[in-house]
Amino acid sequence: MSLLDAATKARENAYAPYSRFKVGAALRTPSGNVYVGVNAENVAYPEGTCAEAGAIAAMCAGGDYKIAELLVISDSPTPVTPCGGCRQKIAEFAGPDVAVTMVNLQGVTSVVTVADLLPGSFNAGHMANVDANGV
Repeated sequence: MSLLDAATKARENAYAPYSRFKVGAALRTPSGNVYVGVNAENVAYPEGTCAEAGAIAAMCAGGDYKIAELLVISDSPTPVTPCGGCRQKIAEFAGPDVAVTMVNLQGVTSVVTVADLLPGSFNAGHMANVDANGV
């Protein structure tokens, strides 16, 4: 199954009763496994979760920890980019050259790299001087 097909199918199951803005995400790991996620809103808006975060959590639950490619689909006039928090989450599991495809339901597509999405990302290299006790 293509990432577009997987994300499109998953998007239909998004829980968006407040905004009615459904988002689906699908990612592929280097081993070829595909994981999907959807946005899940909450009446207390900050407590909702994004589709990208859901796909990443599913990936970890499946025992994979590396993103080879990612696609996000939404019903918007232009492709929607991942939010700032999801950009950081993506960067945790994907190298800077990994492609992130954003597409809307009309097929308008934008493809960027993780480095384009989050230049100067905070990463594990910044933690090099921290020991096992967090000091």
